[in-house]
Amino acid sequence: MNTLPLVEDFRSIVTEAHPLIDLRAPVEFERGSFPDTVNLPLLTDEERAAVGTTYKQQGNEAAVALGHRIVSGAVKEARIAAWIDFVREHPDAYLFCWRGGQRSRIVQEWLAERGIVVPRLKGGYKAFRRYLMEESLRLAQAKEIFVIGGRTGSGKTLLLKKIPESIDLEALAHHRGSAFGRYAAPQPPQIAFENALAYAQIRHDEAAHRRLVIEDESRNIGQRYIPPEIFAEFQKGRVILLETPLEERIEITYEDYILFAQREYGEAHARGEAPYDWYETMQHNFRRIRKRLGDERYRRFSAILASAWEEQRRTGNPEGHKAWIRALLEEYYDPMYDWQIERKKERIVFRGDRKAVLEYLASLRKES
Repeated sequence: MNTLPLVEDFRSIVTEAHPLIDLRAPVEFERGSFPDTVNLPLLTDEERAAVGTTYKQQGNEAAVALGHRIVSGAVKEARIAAWIDFVREHPDAYLFCWRGGQRSRIVQEWLAERGIVVPRLKGGYKAFRRYLMEESLRLAQAKEIFVIGGRTGSGKTLLLKKIPESIDLEALAHHRGSAFGRYAAPQPPQIAFENALAYAQIRHDEAAHRRLVIEDESRNIGQRYIPPEIFAEFQKGRVILLETPLEERIEITYEDYILFAQREYGEAHARGEAPYDWYETMQHNFRRIRKRLGDERYRRFSAILASAWEEQRRTGNPEGHKAWIRALLEEYYDPMYDWQIERKKERIVFRGDRKAVLEYLASLRKES
């Protein structure tokens, strides 16, 4: 069994999108894993805890013996069947555990006994994670970075979709990046976000892009944060300002934060009802920025939201929400944007509407 294959070429895992089997216990997986990964653990959380206690009290040999007793008979057969089913569906899969040691080696041997050879990651999760973090920083330092700035609602995310060299940080963090940017589904764990960012950077590099285009973000995107060393590199990027008229910004914000967001809340929307969970979320968002708004604006904006909500419930028409969107953009976000841009003015290399920005970036490609 000593000849069973090990994988050391971590870059190929990313660029070739190899599916991965995470053999760690669910509690380990939930803290964060890699893209394209399924959790098919060798031990449940309870079983892992029991084996760990035995290891501390009696040593490795006793712990391994306990593990084999726990995962035996029908339990063992069921878990082997799950691994085999996944490998048959994904023949290019690899497997790993925490350090690429006993758990993944045992599973690899069990599968080999059934005639199925699955490579395992050398060094396991820990080694692959270290590689991703080091490569993420290296690539952030190596690329020519351009940052798309612009007022809230200007359509920066929509613009990124048209730029081949871009990485959408908000999509990776599953958050729109503002106080009102939470989606109905939760954000990924911090570790999973960092791993996904590294994957995106490596695939971006594999596509031979010289420059990286990202949206102007604060360090935090919702409850997730860009690692400090990488964020520092992003902050060195040259700034391109996307300029969009106020009325268009209101429409973009309305489409995203009202129409799309309400559809996310599923069942109520499917019944033709206004989703109350969405309304509660918006109330919560306003409370979160109450200190920055001040009491007078907070009460006024909250009243406009409540009025629009009641109108929507009564008539089914959500258009009234544009009133508080307008007020929020003009009185809260725009002054904050002006202050932020003043601090970045020396880094600004271009400004214009969507068409002009795309033409500017196209001209840079021609010069390359």
